[in-house]
Amino acid sequence: MPKNNQQAVLNLLGLARRAGQLTSGEGIVLKNVQTNKAKFVFLASDAGAASAKKFTDKCNFYHVPFCQQFTRKQLSQATGQARTVFGVMQSGFARKFEDLMTME
Repeated sequence: MPKNNQQAVLNLLGLARRAGQLTSGEGIVLKNVQTNKAKFVFLASDAGAASAKKFTDKCNFYHVPFCQQFTRKQLSQATGQARTVFGVMQSGFARKFEDLMTME
C-alpha cells in the first residue's frame, strides 16, 4: 500500500473513532465479529501469536475483512487508544477502508 494511502487509512480510523463507529479490545471486537456487527477489523501486526490466530480465524470464518498492516503504535496514535484490535461497526467506513487498501 502506498505511503499516502497508509496515512489516509489511519486518518479515517481516527475519524471512525470520533464518530463512535469503532470498538476496541479483544473481547468486544470478537463478540462483534461473531454477531456480524463488525464490518472491518484492524489487528496490530505486532499482536501476540494467539490473538493474531484467533482473529484471523474468526474473521475468515465469519467473512469479515481485516487488516494487519499497521503496528500497535500506529493504531494507538490514530485512535488515541492503546489497543491491538479495533472493529469498524459501520459499513460505509468499512467500504472506504477496503477501497483504500486495494488502491495502488
